[in-house]
Amino acid sequence: MGVQMPNSILTFVDDIYEDLELWYPLLRLQEAGYATRMAAHEIKTYTGKHGYPATSDLLLKDANSQDFAGLLIPGGFMPDKLRRDPKILSLTHEFFEQGKLVAFICHGGWIAISAKILNGKRVTGSLGIKDDLENAGAIWVNEPVVINGNLISSRTPRDLAPFAKAMVDFLATA
Repeated sequence: MGVQMPNSILTFVDDIYEDLELWYPLLRLQEAGYATRMAAHEIKTYTGKHGYPATSDLLLKDANSQDFAGLLIPGGFMPDKLRRDPKILSLTHEFFEQGKLVAFICHGGWIAISAKILNGKRVTGSLGIKDDLENAGAIWVNEPVVINGNLISSRTPRDLAPFAKAMVDFLATA
């Protein structure tokens, strides 16, 4: 019998996150029975790119990859800011190394790039970061969802339905 992973998913939140890329997958994961936690530098309400609020409920300094089954990294402008934080990068790297779900969409790939987990991996993301992904050693493909081991990546909000389905499917078999 393998180690049972917790039934919860971690996501990062800060101002200017992409509203749909956070909320659609979180609600779909909750619908599938997963608890979700939003980690940030402060416990407060952050504002999405389109004005939707998200209130963090876990301090980043207290987040531990062992407590979660996976990680969701939404896009927006938030990832460019958070990719500079050593705690964000170490958590992302730990999830990847532990074989747990690491799902990113659109510009969320910036965090995966800075965590140095994409070399040789087939992924997708916003066309705006295609060069960044390739320069990090990833193989970028123009598909709605790409699954490469425990990495699940997606392009934009229009791909949210297959992205969220891939996350739920992965977790159901993990």
